[in-house]
Amino acid sequence: MSRALLRAFLLQLLPYAAVAFAACSWGTWSLALRHAEAMGPMPSALEATIALAVTTAFAGLTAVRDRIPGRATWRGRGWIAWLGVGDGLNVLLFFAAYKITVGVAVLSHYLAPIFVAAASPVVLRERLTRRTLAAVCVSFAGLALMLGPLGPRRGGPDASAVWLSAALGAGSALFYASNVVANKFVAGEFSTSETMFWHGVVATPLLAAFVPRSAWAAVDVRAVTFLSVASLGPGALAGLAFVWGLRRMPAAHASTLTLLEPLVAVIVGALVFDEDLGLRAVAGGALILTGAVTIMTSAPARGRPTAEAQRHRGRTAGDGEGEGT
Repeated sequence: MSRALLRAFLLQLLPYAAVAFAACSWGTWSLALRHAEAMGPMPSALEATIALAVTTAFAGLTAVRDRIPGRATWRGRGWIAWLGVGDGLNVLLFFAAYKITVGVAVLSHYLAPIFVAAASPVVLRERLTRRTLAAVCVSFAGLALMLGPLGPRRGGPDASAVWLSAALGAGSALFYASNVVANKFVAGEFSTSETMFWHGVVATPLLAAFVPRSAWAAVDVRAVTFLSVASLGPGALAGLAFVWGLRRMPAAHASTLTLLEPLVAVIVGALVFDEDLGLRAVAGGALILTGAVTIMTSAPARGRPTAEAQRHRGRTAGDGEGEGT
């Protein structure tokens, strides 16, 4: 293979490597969170506030150059505000689920593509195909199966803890799904960096309001410092790597690669935190991921595009670079 062909191949492979890095990095959130808690206990709201604050600051720096000229509409600003609320609650519930279990939390979080598929016919006017409907049913059946008795090992979580972790994970998936839908309406008015920054401006103080006063008074500086630095990886850098790769590859390919996140998270939970998922949880998680893969790899059903989507399509066509969502 000539050097030119090898270079072209590596350049084509680079976006896939960036998305894979992001997904694997997201799967290590439990390491950062639990290590920080070992240094100084923190409520989930404080952890989420720190993570969002770091990501927002980082996105603000990149937004200096990554901007869309012109003034956004009030409707677009409203959707950005909702993105802040939705993402704040998504992170808050997800971090709370991680405090209980790792594997169940991340597997139930991957109901998000299913929620998006269920909402698309109403919100985005996309046709619900039989394949999509079957995927929704399979994933919810997997969730029901996963919530059976787990058979904990060495004092692992009991059934009630598993239910709570799954409920929190599913709640985070619901808010994350709402963000996926909302992003469809801001793509033509805000760049990716601007979206990350402005929704973080809303989400960070919202999360801070959930932090008890006693937690602010008892904050451990070492733990906060560690979590702030650790958030640069799975928070800021992974987010930017994912967006960079997503703009240079089909969205379905990127979405499928994100399934590395639950794989890494389950491995971390088993090897580092000694979690025993049990056969029912493994089978249920497999059904959830099967439904997610089916949704992600399905050809998009065509509906009537929104005005924002039409403007975004024209802008990306002029730039010569498309962006998946």
